[in-house]
Amino acid sequence: MDTQIIERIKKDLLERRDQITAELFKFSKSGQIKGEFVSDFPSFGDQADENAQEVDQYTTDIETERVLESTLKDINSSLNAIKKGTYGICKYCHQEIEEKRLLIRPFSSSCVKCKNKLQSA
Repeated sequence: MDTQIIERIKKDLLERRDQITAELFKFSKSGQIKGEFVSDFPSFGDQADENAQEVDQYTTDIETERVLESTLKDINSSLNAIKKGTYGICKYCHQEIEEKRLLIRPFSSSCVKCKNKLQSA
């Protein structure tokens, strides 16, 4: 893959990493382990309907946190692969991932063919 494209993707990955980290800090606190976040339990009051709101908000925050942490993990893996010179190689078939796919989703670790196989299984 062209080094200019890899540099462009690296810049995009770094920007996304910063955005996701900032988003995680908006509704959670950093955990004991670097890069781990723990959602804060919201406090809307002591009434039953307020407690239901707290649980609903916390449930939403936990799911959002899970998705963001997963994406952050994928981004960090992609940045490490760029450093090692293995970026853009499918982890399943070990073939090059299509450039078009990497430009759209730069933290992809699999080619479209393998991803489709996994989703249909």
